[in-house]
Amino acid sequence: MLKQRAGRRSWKPLLALSLLAAGSLAAALAGAAWFLDSRGITPRALAPYVAKRSSGHNLVIVKTGDWTQRTLLWLDRGHPYVADARLYSHPAASAPAPSIAALRTVPVSTIAEALAAIKQALPGDAITFAPGDYAFGHGVVAASRPGTADNPIVVRAERPGTVQITTASGVGFNVTAPYWTIENLSIRGVCRLQHSCDHAFHVTGDAHHFTARANTITDFNAHFKINAARGRFPDHGAIIGNTITNSTIRATSSAVTPVDLVAASHWSIRGNVITDFIKGGSDRISYGAFAKGGGSHNVFEQNIVVCEHKLRGRGQRVGLSLGGGGTRREYCRGGQCITEQDDSVIRANLIASCSDDGIYLNRAARSQISHNTLLDTGGVVARFAETSADVEGNLVDGAIRSRDNGILRLNDNIETGITALYAGHHPVRNLLTGPSVAGLAWAGDIPKRESKPTSPAADLCGAVRPDLPAYGAFESSTLCRN
Repeated sequence: MLKQRAGRRSWKPLLALSLLAAGSLAAALAGAAWFLDSRGITPRALAPYVAKRSSGHNLVIVKTGDWTQRTLLWLDRGHPYVADARLYSHPAASAPAPSIAALRTVPVSTIAEALAAIKQALPGDAITFAPGDYAFGHGVVAASRPGTADNPIVVRAERPGTVQITTASGVGFNVTAPYWTIENLSIRGVCRLQHSCDHAFHVTGDAHHFTARANTITDFNAHFKINAARGRFPDHGAIIGNTITNSTIRATSSAVTPVDLVAASHWSIRGNVITDFIKGGSDRISYGAFAKGGGSHNVFEQNIVVCEHKLRGRGQRVGLSLGGGGTRREYCRGGQCITEQDDSVIRANLIASCSDDGIYLNRAARSQISHNTLLDTGGVVARFAETSADVEGNLVDGAIRSRDNGILRLNDNIETGITALYAGHHPVRNLLTGPSVAGLAWAGDIPKRESKPTSPAADLCGAVRPDLPAYGAFESSTLCRN
């Protein structure tokens, strides 16, 4: 009997030690959670840091680092969305281009005819390709003759999908004059080295009021490159209803950004599908689209951006950005870049499957970020004191956070806290069902806002918003239901 009582008493110190250890572990975990949350460090942001710090050590440390990285990514990212061809046909991206009244229709059926027509183009020309395949090889198509506001120069196919153009040149169309419109073409880069196929369109200098509409553009590093030249800025452009993608990881150290807009202002990037922009070389950092270099009043709206749709790979991919990775002073509008972007808008976009941030604001003053849906991304980040943003009505499977003194004015968003992500908890993602981004549907009642938006606008699919709209990019019970 005495031995039994002694045995029972002997468990008390062990129990106390166990409780103390559990309490210490809980305190440590709570402290780590607080630290990571206060610094805005998501699991997917911590994962590559862990991998880098553990590489080059002994096998145990390397294996532990690999396991930790995989675990962090699994907690944050969960199961990937599958590829779905319906991405390429949602209404906001596939509506037919409006016809433009031409002063003169110029039919072309050979490469020589096309190059001659473009070289000699006059305001009001509609240079129209006959259906077929056109291999432009290593030649650059120079759009250097100006159109006018009333009579732009148009290069087109009668219907999307009927004209396929391939190019092995570093630049396909080099646009240096104003008022050009390119529509309904399918353009693919076929360079032997991917590094060589840089841009389908280089819009530069005096090429203001450029429009690209309803094209399919594949296999370039930066499909659209827009920048100043000789003190002239290609402002007031539009990229509308295009499908922009790559069929493989880009084996290049050049910038991989399908819409790379530097120093230009008053652009509309609307209703496009942008997918699979994985940079395989150098820093492996890429963006779906950005505006930077000191421009202003640029708008990204109603786009579907899927960083990893059919392709997967190492590295960091950001969905949309105002400010990008920053700009060297000599490329900045005004030569300063105190701010990278002013008074620009990211609105009603669906952004998914990005290994890094869904929306990244870098020295972007007076930004408006409204009614976007972000799924499987690092969330929304406002970085540096020059950044200020009104963030309203967004549905974010991730965190909305500030870094390095960025200013956020939050108004009625739904987001997931960083601590929940470390626990593998995704309440925002659970509001939606569907294995693919194109097949999204609300899992239950549509979460509606309780107050009117500050700046009402159409949703991702072009529907008029009600007075009390749904959070995020789209209103209907399923994505862009006809």
